[in-house]
Amino acid sequence: MSAITPPPPALTPGGTPAAGRERLPLASLLALAMAAFVTVLTEALPAGLLPQMAAGLGVSEAWVGQTITVYAIGSLIAAIPLTAAAQGVRRRPLLLAAIAGFVVANTVTAFSASYGLTMVARFLAGVSAGLLWALVAGYAARMVPEHQKGRAIAVAMVGTPLALSLGVPAGTFLGTLMDWRACFGSMSVLALILMVWVRLRLPDFGGQAKGRQLALSQVFKLPGVRSVLFVVLAFVLAHNILYTYIAPFLAVAGLGDRTDLVLLVFGVASLLGIWIVGVLIDRHLRTLALASTLLFGLAASVLAVAGEAPALVYIAIGIWGVAFGGAPTLFQTALAKTAGDEAADVAQSMLVTAWNMAIAGGGLIGGILLDRLGAAAFAPALLVLVAASLIAVWAARRHGFPAVSG
Repeated sequence: MSAITPPPPALTPGGTPAAGRERLPLASLLALAMAAFVTVLTEALPAGLLPQMAAGLGVSEAWVGQTITVYAIGSLIAAIPLTAAAQGVRRRPLLLAAIAGFVVANTVTAFSASYGLTMVARFLAGVSAGLLWALVAGYAARMVPEHQKGRAIAVAMVGTPLALSLGVPAGTFLGTLMDWRACFGSMSVLALILMVWVRLRLPDFGGQAKGRQLALSQVFKLPGVRSVLFVVLAFVLAHNILYTYIAPFLAVAGLGDRTDLVLLVFGVASLLGIWIVGVLIDRHLRTLALASTLLFGLAASVLAVAGEAPALVYIAIGIWGVAFGGAPTLFQTALAKTAGDEAADVAQSMLVTAWNMAIAGGGLIGGILLDRLGAAAFAPALLVLVAASLIAVWAARRHGFPAVSG
């Protein structure tokens, strides 16, 4: 973390040591990172445990796959109304309530023998995720001065690539050693520990006073908010078309039996991406947004011509990972700075909704492309979406992705 934490000035103007003010509050930010880790791992864990869960619940693997779908639906439905309704609630109790939702949902999943009850629990987990994602970026930003907001959000978001690159494979491995229910039980225990961590180490912030609360329409019309949301929708839609159907795409490239290695390359590259963004974001947000979009376009272009050349595929996957790793931090920071403290949480709930729409859209559009045109159609579709993202970032030079950030 030393690369993320800048060296503090020796003294304040009054002669008092300023280290306490200038250092990032890592213990608090890492609690938020753990919250992101729990959220992403709870969402994705069934993907690595499909056979075991199908056998345990007496349904097909395809039906178990819908536990991920219903989770996304819960987030999609709940994020905006819950966040808007809770504008006046103090932030720490609200965050604790969201984490408690994971405790309940994962505990029910661990003990449930009913597919219907499991689906209800997964929907509750999705609702909790929608609320939590709306809070994390704004919470991190409020703990630090303006010039450190981007780095703080980067630290808080590091749990996301860690969950995808390490957590899901580890959960899958544990599922082969133990019963799948133990994996969800472990998630409940982790969430309980996190609740204690949050209660002890996170500062509490007040909600918005009645007179200062903004309506959804007011937040949506703030300059730059719609630009950031459009970029999120197009960029993440492109990502999910490829990520959801990476296995059939790799089969065409002759790498059908190396999906695990390809995803590992993607995960490691994502960690590099979020590190780069964490170091540079507070001074170069716009440049990083443009660079990430261009890198994603480069990756799609390489994949379009890679054919059956494994080396090119691995290079493209690595570039894609670097481009995507820092993207959540970039978009959340851009939106937090654009909306300001008073509207940050409501704006983030809109980002959560756009993100989950992109996840659902990626599955739908990718499936149609795969069924009608084959996996070769993915790269051109990605290029169209990435080009739209690039144009939107470039056009938002005054608000959203300003030419001078921080």
